Amino acid sequence: MPDIANEVSAKVAGSLDWVGMNEVEMPVRIETASGDTIHCPARITAFVNLIKPDVQGIHMSRLYLQLDQMLAHESVNPATLKKLVQSFLASHEGLSDRAMVRIEFDYLVRRKALVSDNSGWRRYPVSVIGQMKGESFCVEMALQVLYSSTCPCSAALARQLIQQQFEHDFAQQKSVSRETVSQWLRSEQGIMATPHSQRSAADMRVRLVDDLAAFPLIDLVDLAEDALQTPVQTAVKREDEQAFARLNGQNLMFCEDAGRRIKQALESDDRITDFWARCQHFESLHPHNAVSVVTKGVPGGFAPIDRCHRH
Repeated sequence: MPDIANEVSAKVAGSLDWVGMNEVEMPVRIETASGDTIHCPARITAFVNLIKPDVQGIHMSRLYLQLDQMLAHESVNPATLKKLVQSFLASHEGLSDRAMVRIEFDYLVRRKALVSDNSGWRRYPVSVIGQMKGESFCVEMALQVLYSSTCPCSAALARQLIQQQFEHDFAQQKSVSRETVSQWLRSEQGIMATPHSQRSAADMRVRLVDDLAAFPLIDLVDLAEDALQTPVQTAVKREDEQAFARLNGQNLMFCEDAGRRIKQALESDDRITDFWARCQHFESLHPHNAVSVVTKGVPGGFAPIDRCHRH
């Protein structure tokens, strides 16, 4: 059968940074640092570069078959990603010197309510990435965590309005009893202004040390949520909603504050050698988002502008 990729030269010569496939659908088994194995559907990207300018194309079927054969028999961990990109390069010897595989899946975790005995499922979009250039291999993980953010400026303005309303309502009284103040605070006038809060997202991409046996999925989720303090909830009764309101009141934050919290948390983990993170606050006051971006600042590592335009 004719093989156009091998038999026909490119009409316009030139090397390619990346060529391959994305959105490849396959089931995978993901090994976690906690010792669990997750079975889930995944979307996979498989790329190599093309260093020969006159060659028409790569052998995409080889990439697919290597994915299918390896992932059918092996769980996904850093070592598996290394073997995959090595096999991509071996099957394209002389054509490519760089390879990449990215496996995207949803990580489902049962999360306990803040106060009540209830619990529910949370979905975290995750990607695990392996890249090889020559003999150099690196492994990365990307993750998104949703949280709530309450604007400090809005909170201060709301407190001022409540203070003004109190002064107006009791302007004619020389003294006010504790019981009267308590009743006023429980009334609609007592909370006649509220600060604006919004659902927010922290997107992180971390480069990991190369000797990890498994991916620290729940560890990174917990690291980010503990830093932000206001992760979104699942099953919620009134006591949980009240506890969530308290958490928001105790953790007022601009997107700059969220970015600094994430940066400090990621810098504290010895398994992370580099990182890029973006905090987006989906404003309820504006039709646009407030955004902060942080990196570790490793020479030659992630640049602040990387991926900041992506959703």
